[in-house]
Formats: sequence, C-alpha cells, structure tokens
Amino acid sequence: MRLAIHSLYSYPVKSCAGIAHERVRVTESGLDFDRHWVVVDAQGVFMTQRQHPRMVLIHPEPVADGLWLRAPGQADCFVPQPPEQAEAVPVAIWGTPTLGADQGDEAAAWLSAFIGAPCRLLRLHPRAHRLASVPHVTRWIQTHPDWPQSFLPVERHAFAFADGFPFLVANLHSLEELNGQLGAQGGAPVDMIRFRPNIVLQGLEPYDEDHLAGFRTGGTGFAFVKACARCPIPNVDPLTGATAAEPGRTLARHRQFEQGVLFGMNAIATLPEGETWLQAGDAIEPEYDF
Repeated sequence: MRLAIHSLYSYPVKSCAGIAHERVRVTESGLDFDRHWVVVDAQGVFMTQRQHPRMVLIHPEPVADGLWLRAPGQADCFVPQPPEQAEAVPVAIWGTPTLGADQGDEAAAWLSAFIGAPCRLLRLHPRAHRLASVPHVTRWIQTHPDWPQSFLPVERHAFAFADGFPFLVANLHSLEELNGQLGAQGGAPVDMIRFRPNIVLQGLEPYDEDHLAGFRTGGTGFAFVKACARCPIPNVDPLTGATAAEPGRTLARHRQFEQGVLFGMNAIATLPEGETWLQAGDAIEPEYDF
C-alpha cells in the first residue's frame, strides 16, 4: 500500500459527530471549522462524550452563514453566525483559557433537550488566541534543526477548542493491528472515527508513528510534537452512543506507557504561502526520528 493520506476528518462541535472529507482546506490552526464550537454546562465548563456520550449522535454541518445541528428525534436547528462584535465569553479547555461567543437561547434549548442537561453553545471568538503547548512545540523545534521546512514561531500555533493541539494524526495500520487483537479474543472491530483523528495515514507499519518526527505532503509539513494519551471516548459507539469496555481495555494491554495509553500523534503544521488543501490519496513522505 502506497504511503498516502487515507482519510480526513473534522469535528465542528467539540465531542459531537465528525465529518469525513475527500478534500479540505487547512491552516496552521487545523482543518477548516475543526472544533470551532464547544458545548458548555451551566457553570461554563466544556462538555464531552466522557460524561455525555449522546453528544456523538449530534451531527453538525457548518455552512457559510452559520451551523446546522441535527440529531435523532429532534427537528434540525440552524445556528446563525454571531456578529463580529459579540461579547467574549471566557472558557477554559483543560485549564487553558480562551474565548467563545454565545450562540443564543434557541441553540441552548435544542442542545439541552437532546443531551438532557442544561448547556449552551459557544463559537470561537475572533479575539481567541489559544496556543498549542509551548513547551512541546519549542522542544520539537529545538531538537529537529535539520527538518526540511522551518516552523512558525511558537506564538503562531494557535487553534480552537480541540484538547491540546491543532491536529491529531493516526495510522490506519495501527488500527488494523488493534482490530486483530480484538478479533483474536472474539471482539468486533472498531472504526477509526472512534479515535477522532484529523488525518489518517496509510502505508506505514503498525505504530510506525512512534518513530516519526512527522511527515510531509507537498509543501506542507506536520511535526509530531506529542503522543496522544487516550481517554475513554473511543469506547463510545458513534452509531448508537452506547459505551462499553472495548476497545480501551485491549488497547491498554498493548499500548500502556509512562505517558498513558497511547494511540495517535498530536501535531502542528508548517504550510506554504497561499491557500492550502489536503486530499485523501495525497502522497506523504515520513520523516523517521532515529
């Protein structure tokens, strides 16, 4: 199998259903509209599938003038784009402060009814500037002086409401190995969407990503700055919202490290001048970190 991008995904509303793309625009901040909205509870704390697995059944669709929300048993809800001068609402993602714009009572009522708890929807505020982990980005740049492309200064790697970095990259063959382990004990295979990657690579050996500094495609480079420690979200069935022990239990038996149970790599990007797009099937050049 050739070394290439296998698939591309964005998740417009944090912890809700994802969207598969054949082709998608990309900036240093991530794929277009990736985690540009977040649901917060009555105390302003962001909500995820960890506590509210039904969120995976909410299907968002960004459009030019706003966002559509769709979910089983509810009428579709259109959420208009907030005005540029909308009030900035403070919100923290894993302790890192950023800003959102409240999306109004109609969206709040719709989400509260479906999730079953009072909540509100925030969209990324124009003044938000949340940086990828400066220590991790700085360390990677300092330890890879021979990387073929130069990375932007650390203060340029700002992103929206994703957990910690603008990109999550996964390896198709790592998933296939995990599914083989699940099958060997009588379990059903799982789809990659459970791990919520943005970019899925094909043609690598299982867990080759452990040994990569990153990869390049065209004039774009992706640096693997931190391995992704997994939470229980992959145990949520994206088709039903039901939770189970797998695949997390099996993954923990085979991928337990000092940093946690690892699957996938958090990344930052360096892009050429002008508009940049990624497409499924684009060839990649892995950069091994030996």
